[in-house]
Amino acid sequence: MTNFRQKCARISENPLFTNIIIGLIIVNAILVGLETYSFFTDRFHQWFFIVDAVLLWIFSIEIIIRLIGSRSVGSFFKDPWNVFDFVIVASGHLLVGSHYVTVLRILRVLRVLRAISIIPSLRKMVNALIKTIPSMGTIMLLLGLFFYIYGVIGTMMFKDVAPEYFGTLHESLLSLFQVITLESWASGVMRPILELEPSSWWYFVTFILVGSFVIVNLFVGVVVGNVEEANREETPTPTDIKLEEVQKELQEIKQLLKKENK
Repeated sequence: MTNFRQKCARISENPLFTNIIIGLIIVNAILVGLETYSFFTDRFHQWFFIVDAVLLWIFSIEIIIRLIGSRSVGSFFKDPWNVFDFVIVASGHLLVGSHYVTVLRILRVLRVLRAISIIPSLRKMVNALIKTIPSMGTIMLLLGLFFYIYGVIGTMMFKDVAPEYFGTLHESLLSLFQVITLESWASGVMRPILELEPSSWWYFVTFILVGSFVIVNLFVGVVVGNVEEANREETPTPTDIKLEEVQKELQEIKQLLKKENK
């Protein structure tokens, strides 16, 4: 059994094995995309079904090989990416033959996300984004307060002037979301209101300056900082290596001083 586990571990760590799985994930993505065209589904529906079933079983075998090749079942499921892969593949088996066609198709599309867990660079990027979530909470709170204040002000000022944009608070918040994306905010939202209320320019200008150029850039800064940190963890710079060596030397000196004091 130990020899079999070692063989599975070698297979799962083999770059060729990984590249084959990545290739099959790409094939799966292409097939799912082709199925959105009736030209292909009307002519090759049976072939799509057969190939999808084959891919599902190949992915299942891959998961089994990785599970057997791991140190233990517990260590395998400690990795969130392994849990993600297992859930995606297992859900495909549970829904095969069911009447939930739409759900099944969605889950088949989600198999494409397995490329994230397989390709190290994508996995590193997603891990960096996940690390930003705690910092994002504070920025989201600030952005929420900013939106709420401007939403209330906009509703009070432009409720009668532009009821389609600022008739109610939730409509104002939706309009402000369009404005902060900078998508047709001037011609679509501001200009019609400006013709009826010339003094309204300050409202939109200050919202754009604070919202788009300050708060949104805080998100970008946090994400970039975490991506750089993830890159340093993966490939530390000479300075980081030197600092780590200095810290180790300091720890050794502290231990020697403690022994001398005793």
